[in-house]
Amino acid sequence: MSDRHLHGTTSPRADRIPWAAMAGIIATVTVFAVAQGLTYPLLSFILERQGTTSGLIGLSAAMTPLGFILSAPFIPALSRRVGGARLTILCSILAALTLMTIAWAQDVWAWMPLRFLLGVFANPLYVISETWLISITPAPRRGRIMGLYSSIVSGGFAIGPLSLWLTGTEGWPPFAIGIAAFLLCGLIVLAVVPRLPDMPGEGEATTVGRFFALAPLLLFAVFTAAAFEQTLLSLFAVYGAALGSAEERIASLITCFIAGNAVLQILLGRLAERLSSTRMMLFCVLACLASCLLLASAFNSWLIWPLVFVWGGVSFGIYTLSLIQLGERFTGQALIAGNATFALVWGIGGIVGSPATGLAMQLIGHQGLPLSLGLLSSVLAALMMARRRRG
Repeated sequence: MSDRHLHGTTSPRADRIPWAAMAGIIATVTVFAVAQGLTYPLLSFILERQGTTSGLIGLSAAMTPLGFILSAPFIPALSRRVGGARLTILCSILAALTLMTIAWAQDVWAWMPLRFLLGVFANPLYVISETWLISITPAPRRGRIMGLYSSIVSGGFAIGPLSLWLTGTEGWPPFAIGIAAFLLCGLIVLAVVPRLPDMPGEGEATTVGRFFALAPLLLFAVFTAAAFEQTLLSLFAVYGAALGSAEERIASLITCFIAGNAVLQILLGRLAERLSSTRMMLFCVLACLASCLLLASAFNSWLIWPLVFVWGGVSFGIYTLSLIQLGERFTGQALIAGNATFALVWGIGGIVGSPATGLAMQLIGHQGLPLSLGLLSSVLAALMMARRRRG
């Protein structure tokens, strides 16, 4: 741990939170999350109207996380060369232009490379913003700040689909919201540039590949959180339909899951400050496992509502607590490499989770959903407990 980190717990000056910079960073990512949260359902609705097959719609949606995966290894070196603020402003402009082209093209095959580019341009915004945020947050307050960050970003993702109620899914209006949101990101960064920290430069340059060896368990936790999120959002409707639930009820349950996702992060962050982030992460993983085991029996009773709410909170909490641990364990160039690797692994979890669970559901029926996710939780819990025993 660096001297700066050690002083952070003692000197009152280090405990002072730079609110203006922090508000700017969180606002940037939130606006971006709104734009991304709007893009996924909007493009799916348009493709469905055009009579596109569900397999092709799924493949089209997978292009954005693929962009995340393939761009991640380049972000640490690019941000060092270009500078964090310059790179985020450039990426927000390029993302807006890409969305304009998507709105203009309206063709499933043209959208494949464009959605890939959207992932490529979105990724540096998340990586650089999270690196800035961890860099400027005093160590004793890291839990609540990263919890607040996760909550607000989740809220942004939830607002995206809701904004389609206002604009509908036809013509330019829904795209205009997304394009304006991307451009607003660049403007917010521009406004807070003087208050933003430089990209951390101390320590030796760490690549994404090398970071896998530094924190394999932390990365497996990120993979698990991504697989949970993507699988439940894409396959919960299939699970609910198999149990004879109405579409409206399933949609409400997914909303409840996202609400838990957004609401519970600050609480989990505060508890991490009090009880330690590793203990809280193990609690979240075991709570995910319990939710998987209880899902079938609770599904048709009122208990499903609190269950899904808590499930949303603890499954995304695994990611929030991973971010907190990243800040506790790494500084300097290893920190930005860690954030870039988180983005890469999140993309892999998003791409692998849904198809693997879908295949399990094809082979053994709808119970393949809780069984697959339960198995993933069990493996992570077992690895964490083994590591605690080794001390």
